[in-house]
Amino acid sequence: MNRILFETSEICDDIATSGGVRAEHVLNVLHGEVGQRLKTGVVDGPIGTSEIVEIQSGATREGGPVIRVRVCHEAASLEPWVDLVLAPPRPRVMKRLLPQLATLGVGRIFLVGAKKVEKDFWGATLLKPENYRPLLIDGLMQGGTSILPTLETRRNFRKFLNEELDAIFPGTRRIVAHPYAKESSVAVSRRETTPDPRLLLAIGPEGGWTDEEVALLEAKGFARYSLGRRILRTDTATIALLAKLNTEDL
Repeated sequence: MNRILFETSEICDDIATSGGVRAEHVLNVLHGEVGQRLKTGVVDGPIGTSEIVEIQSGATREGGPVIRVRVCHEAASLEPWVDLVLAPPRPRVMKRLLPQLATLGVGRIFLVGAKKVEKDFWGATLLKPENYRPLLIDGLMQGGTSILPTLETRRNFRKFLNEELDAIFPGTRRIVAHPYAKESSVAVSRRETTPDPRLLLAIGPEGGWTDEEVALLEAKGFARYSLGRRILRTDTATIALLAKLNTEDL
């Protein structure tokens, strides 16, 4: 954790109280003690620093520690720079991927029902906010930011593209990850000027986009982008693409 985040409900009169993993990290990794300052923030709110004012050992029902800090959150967090249309992989892979999406600066995540997405994915318990939200917060604390990504599902891929995409993402630069992209496709995306500085990236399922799906995406203004001819797993491709695109002047 590079920044400890608190929920708004955990702060009262500028005093934040937390236990569990965060308290154990402060004590065991940061070697926290009363008077020590920490990098902190509020989920979906400002960031800053806090001073440890109290440490209680064995204060939780599980016997873990509780810490109380006096917060001073006056700075704005780094904003997300990219949004994601993702044909999801298997739930266990998705579970590993979600924290890293938050760390890498993704703002909005739309999980879409591409043809090669496994049908039983949509019944996964991971899709419940109480299960995926802590994973996203873990990623934010790693990245030192506080703006929580949003996650929505759209099982009908064609309907999402035709009826919702332009309204949700007006004027965005759009890229679809595809291993068979031509170099000219990337050149076109670089020359485009759009009113929205954020990037919209579409990444396919483990088996890849179908030709029909790529055509639909291109019809909505997505330019093909390739990392090379090797076929990558969804989590590998997503992390590699976000890291590379974040350093390029697209």
